[in-house]
Formats: sequence, structure tokens, C-alpha cells
Amino acid sequence: MINPIVKTIDLGDGRTITIETGKLAKQADGAVEVRMGGTMLLATVVSATEVGPGVDFMPLSVDYKEKFASAGRFPGGFTKREGRPSDYEILTSRLIDRALRPLFPDDYHADTFVNVTLYSSDGEVMPDALAGLAASAALAVSDIPFNGPISEVRVARINGEFKINPTFEELEQADMDIMVGATMENIMMVEGEMDEVSEADLLEAMKVAHEAIKDHCRVQFELMEAAGKTVKRTYCHEENDEELRKAVHAACFDKAYAIASEGNANKHARGDAFKAVLVEYIESLDPEYAAENLGLIKRYYHDVEKEAMRRSILDEGKRLDGRSTTQIRPIWCEVDYVPGPHGSAVFTRGETQSLTTCTLGTKLDEKIIDEVLNQGRERFLLHYNFPPFSTGEARPSRGVGRREIGHGNLANRALKRMIPSDCPYVVRLVSDILESNGSSSMATVCAGTLALMDAGVQITRPVSGIAMGLIKDNGSDKFAVLSDILGDEDHLGDMDFKVTGTSKGITATQMDIKVDGLSYEILETALNQAKSGREHILGIITDTMDEPRQELKDHAPRIEVIMVPKEFIGAIIGPGGKIIQGIQEATGAVVTIEEIENQGRVEISASNRQSIEGAVAKVKAIIAVPEEGETYTGKVKTIQPFGAFVEFMPGKDGLLHISEISWNRIETMEESGIKEGDELTVKLVEVDKKTGKFRLSMKALTPRPEGMPERPERSERPHGDRPERRDGDRRYNNDRRPNNRPSGDRKPQH
Repeated sequence: MINPIVKTIDLGDGRTITIETGKLAKQADGAVEVRMGGTMLLATVVSATEVGPGVDFMPLSVDYKEKFASAGRFPGGFTKREGRPSDYEILTSRLIDRALRPLFPDDYHADTFVNVTLYSSDGEVMPDALAGLAASAALAVSDIPFNGPISEVRVARINGEFKINPTFEELEQADMDIMVGATMENIMMVEGEMDEVSEADLLEAMKVAHEAIKDHCRVQFELMEAAGKTVKRTYCHEENDEELRKAVHAACFDKAYAIASEGNANKHARGDAFKAVLVEYIESLDPEYAAENLGLIKRYYHDVEKEAMRRSILDEGKRLDGRSTTQIRPIWCEVDYVPGPHGSAVFTRGETQSLTTCTLGTKLDEKIIDEVLNQGRERFLLHYNFPPFSTGEARPSRGVGRREIGHGNLANRALKRMIPSDCPYVVRLVSDILESNGSSSMATVCAGTLALMDAGVQITRPVSGIAMGLIKDNGSDKFAVLSDILGDEDHLGDMDFKVTGTSKGITATQMDIKVDGLSYEILETALNQAKSGREHILGIITDTMDEPRQELKDHAPRIEVIMVPKEFIGAIIGPGGKIIQGIQEATGAVVTIEEIENQGRVEISASNRQSIEGAVAKVKAIIAVPEEGETYTGKVKTIQPFGAFVEFMPGKDGLLHISEISWNRIETMEESGIKEGDELTVKLVEVDKKTGKFRLSMKALTPRPEGMPERPERSERPHGDRPERRDGDRRYNNDRRPNNRPSGDRKPQH
């Protein structure tokens, strides 16, 4: 009989989260099930007991996967099985990784694999908000060394109130959506988007999230104790030589400090200077001794570089490139840089450069999303590319990696809420990073803003972004917040805090913290310093282009959107799509239609105004309501012995009776001279209120000949007053018997 360990987290509003271990995946080092409502995640963790030779980093792999069966669905495609991870799964994996990675011991280098799988979903609970908790709980019930536990929660502001882990439906009403990862003591990770909120609002949301996370961590400590995993495995993954460490520091620190405080703005020249110090030291050693200890020497010298950079900033306020802590690198930007796209811009900040293009498309260009819990379409796309040459690396480019998806998602979040809801275009931004030494995702936001305005997209307000860093002295309360950090300052520093926003407030943020004991006072300082930096960059952007173009480029597609009553959707499409296809063939425009909120949204696009105007006219003609007494020009569709059917409006046919063609008597339709395909000008003289049929007339458009007696209109005729009978026309023959047959002479009945 299996007796699993179960712990419950009470969210305080009737909702609970349960964590269970000891029933599933028992051969993993740690495994837990996390349930909330009808949603269930299984998290497992396995870490190797041996370490590969020369490994001096934490080889952590985190994978979040969603099973289509969790929502009772089949995967798409021919194979009908889960394939490569979706962007959502990759982004969720990154959220877990960023909170866990800093908390493994610095000298723990065993291959470690964390897998979180969604096995059940109720369509309400958002599983990404539980994934970090599940991963941490799996580590808690294992013997793997980990300085946690942590948890992650989503906090949303809905109607002015903060809510922890809202449902999918509730999140649609939120003006703030952030994910926060933290330990009992410190926030480790933040990422989210918002509707131009203040720095104080963002800080308050982080505090609300942290209070909820503390409860999650307390329950994990209880789970760890119940599972008997309070003592973790012993390990020895590093061999150290303290004498060598001291020797490297004594020989190299002063030289490295001089380079760090020199203020060389050229990344490659600065890097060469640091390398020269290392080479000089190695050459001073016995070649055999140096060869045997090369790995240790390089590791210890890396520590020397890190200390030199940090001491230069904390002691003298001097950064690697000579700037002050609040100074932004020189910026230049230019719009309409390349002629082919519908909009383009170059944004260069120091040694970081983005060339971003904007393409405008139609409904046919929408991205179709078919994920486990998310089906729909996206009309704003942002793709970020980071080729190796941007950092001077000589290696091939092997497709889009997780980092590129994450950076592109951050820029997408920063800009997407500035695209008006009534924008008729599908918009795609592509940021190619041509140089990188600092935050290329923030360069993407700035270049993306300019490219959108250059393309004529009427964005609500321009957006700018900045990356902030932190150097904190662990032995004291001394710290320095750095604006517009370099790549080395990100790598060697204690925080990477990216903030984007408009003149009104913050639109997106992403923060990763690598140290313990980061107070809210430091975060507030970083946010306020980031605001000053954003405003400076925004001023340069608006100096380059202060508002979107009012006219599109000549080669950009034109789009008109017409909202029509729902009942006209079928009339515009026509049987088998005949009407809508005919409009496209006749005008050269692309016409699409969909139902939105009990209305039809007709999108008409073309490369020239003439095609659009022609298609618009035809659509408006279809939705127009025929009015009695109005004159129309139509085409003869069919000829019958008693008249002609004329399409006097698109999709609307009326009968032109033989008696309504002319004031003169016409015996046959051949005598009228009317043929199929002829264009006729007719008057709508009657709409039958019961059947909806239309009666047309040509003679009503011409004066009555002199001397011709007036005949009353059909509705005014006495009951017995019938038109003159025509020979052979049974419609006007009151005697239904054969001519001259006596009344008693009937056919025999069979």
C-alpha cells in the first residue's frame, strides 16, 4: 500500500494547491504532483553523481511540456503526436530556469535535468504559474543540493485589485500581468507586461507576489522534512589550490584593476588588454606547471577580473567604458533605412545595434496558434535574431534558440499594447542584431518603435527600453545601480533589470537577480533610475521621429474594413463563395470576411486605391437595402417567356415582366430584343412584403404615350378587373375546361 506525502497550500479565497510525492516516478531523484482545481503537473528532477572532466559551470536543463491529452485534444499534423516545444513551453521553461539556476551551489557542476509536464488542465487554472513551484518541490524532496526552496506566482491587477494566480478569463481584464519567482527572503526573477503603470504600482505588485510565495516556501520546508530530505548529498566537483589562487590574485589584480578603471569604450580592445595580463602571468610560470594548472589559472584570473571591475565601480564610481553609473552611451538612430520593407529603422546605442523592419499584412497573414491551451490568431508578431557576427564570434548560426525566443517575447510585450485595437493590419517586426554589447532586447524595443512609426502604424505612444545592472558589496550595505549596462557588467554583476515604457508608464519588465539580500529600497532605486534613462532615450527617439507617418509607403498594402450586419455575411460570400470570388476577380483586391461579436468584419486590401474603392463599392452595394421607387442599373441573368430576371444589385434579382418592358404591347421576349448579359436601367416598383420578391419596370422610367388610357396599378384594380386575355396564355383563361367542350363532357375517371 502506497502512502504518499500530501501538503496543501491555502490561497485564502477558497482555492487550494496540493503537493503530493511518493506515488509517481519514484526512480527520479525527486518527483511531485502539483494540483489546483482540475489542473495537474508532474515535476521530476535527476542529477548525475559524476561530473565530466573540466566542467566548471552548472549544466542545468529545464523542460516544460504540455500534453494535448491534458485538454482532451489531438495534436495537429500528420504524426498526431507532440513535436518540438511551442514558444509558450520554451518561455515557461525559461521562467523556471531563471529562478532555479542562481540557487545551486557555485561549486556544484553535475548534469541536472528538471522536467515539468502538464498532464491535466481544466481550462481555467494557468499552469505556468504552478510550474516553478512544482520544479522547486521536486528538488525539495530530492537529495540534490539546492539553496531554495522557491516558488513562482502570477499576480494580476484586475479592477484595481491584485489577484494571485488568476484564471485565463480573469487575466483578460487585467492591466498588469507579471510572474514573480522568489525564495522566502528574496525576489529572484520578475517578468511581465502592463498598461503603462507607475514604478510604485510595479513595486507593490512584486510585494504582493512575494507574500504569497512565502507561504509556498513554508509548505515546501514541511514537505522536505516529511520526506526525510533535509540533508542533501555530499559532493566534490572542484579541485582548488589556494596557494595558486593567492598567487594569481597577487600578480594580476593591480593590472586588471588599472584596465577596469581606465575607461576604454572599445569592448575588443578592453578584452585584449585583460587577456594580455593573463598571458603575461602564464608566460612567467614554468611551462610544465602552467600546462598542468591552466584550467585553475584561468578560473582564478576570471575571479580577479570580476573583483577588479566591481571594486572600480564601488570604490571610484568608474565603469569599464569610463561612464558614470547613470550615464547612457551615445545613441544614433535613423528611419526609412532600407527601401523594401514597409517601415525600417536602425537604433544604435554604444556597441549595440538593431536593424528592425516592419511588414504590413492582411488577415491572410495572421499567425494561427494551435497549442494545448491556446488556440487563436495573432495579428502582431515580433521576431528577434542574434547572429554570431554581432559579437565577433566565428561560428555558424544554427536557427532560433531559447534566448532569441525569450528576448523577442520581451520586446513583443513592450510594444504590443501600443498597437491600436482598430489597426486593420497584421504587423510583423523583425529585429536583426548587428552589434551587441549590452541589452539588444531593449535596442529592439527602440528600433521597433521607430520602424512602426516609419511604416505608418498609428501607435498610441512611442516606447523606449533600458537595461539596469547592480553591483552590491556583500560585506557591507554599499551598492551601485548601473544604467545601460554592458555585456561584461551583466555577466559579472548581480542584477539584470530591463524596463520598457512610454511617457505615461511601464509597459514591460524582466529582472534576474543573482545575489541574496536585495532589498525593496534597492529595487525602488533601480526603477527610478531606469525611468530617467528611459525618458532620455525616448527623447532621442522622438527627436528622430515624433509621430507615425500619416500616409503609408507607396508599396504598402491598403486596407479598408467595413462592419456589416451579420445577416449579410452569406450574401457577400455567395453560394460556394461565388460572390466574394467575383469581387476579387473584378477588382484585383483581396476580400476576407469573418464574424466578430454578431457582426461581419469585411477586410479589403490591395496595393492601389482604385482596386480598394471598386471592391468597397461592390460590398456596399450588397449590403444596401433595395428601396421602392429607386432606379438601378442591372444585368440580365435569365430570359423566360414571361419576362427577364435582372440582377439590379449584387446578389439581388428582380422580375422584369414582359408587360413592364414597354408601353407598347410586346407579344414575345424575342420581340423585345432583350438578351442575357444586357445591362438595363430599371425601376423597383414593388417589394413583396411576404416573399421578399422584387418587381421591376422599364416602362415606368418613360412617359406614357399620348392617348393611351391609364390603367390602375395592380393594388388599385377592382377584383373583377383582369388584364386582357391573351390567346394561349392559361394564366388569363378563366375557363379551365378545354375550348368548346360541353360542361358534362368529362374525361373518364380511372
